Amino acid sequence: MRKLLIWLLAGIASIALTVLIFFPASWVAAMVEKQSAGRLTLGDTRGTLWRGSAFVGGAAGSNDPVTPLLPGRFSWKLSPLVLLGSVEAELENDAALSRTINVTGSWRQWQVSQGAIILPAERLTALGAPLNTVQPSGQMRLSWEPLQLMQQNGQIEMLGDMNLEVNELASRMSPIRPLGSYTLPIVWHGAQASVMLKTIKGPMLLSGSGMFANGHLQFSGTAQAETGQEQKLENFLNLLGQRRREGDHDVIALEFK
Repeated sequence: MRKLLIWLLAGIASIALTVLIFFPASWVAAMVEKQSAGRLTLGDTRGTLWRGSAFVGGAAGSNDPVTPLLPGRFSWKLSPLVLLGSVEAELENDAALSRTINVTGSWRQWQVSQGAIILPAERLTALGAPLNTVQPSGQMRLSWEPLQLMQQNGQIEMLGDMNLEVNELASRMSPIRPLGSYTLPIVWHGAQASVMLKTIKGPMLLSGSGMFANGHLQFSGTAQAETGQEQKLENFLNLLGQRRREGDHDVIALEFK
């Protein structure tokens, strides 16, 4: 009986080790969907938990194909030391990331190395009206300093600074191309982030501030035409929001609730 028990335990241990070694990358997709509250998923997953790749897409219906949100495939390497509570991981994507991203830490707290990612401006339509009406195009670049992440009360909290640059923003609804270039500094403090929109250059001037929390953006700002461009941009600006008077000129109110 003792030998049988030893062989049984050895068999269970062998099966468990095999499952861990060949833990399919497709299972990671379920984790990503859970952590992003269903907003993101992984498509065409290959490899294992420890070494695999996939593209990042928006969560789709059960019968709908996953559409890539970002260029290229993300590949990852995860050290088996995670089983002992020590996280060591690498994330690469030559088409989207400026460099290899390193993640270190424990099961509940992580440090993410400095980096940047290229984002298509077309994805701004996911924020809803009026962006889904104007159909923006251009190049976006999200960069960040080293970040601190931690799991608190079932959600991920973050500390650190990010900056979103939108360059040569355009719209097929506008007679002027491009409309301008803009920057959006993002300061994370726990589960919330403060944002401030500024214009770098361009005939369309944008400004405002807001808060990002629980996957939702609350923002209040204005849009207006550069002096001399009012007539050309009048119809386009009317698509963005309601006009209001500020001082001696009209502006468009930009409101996201």
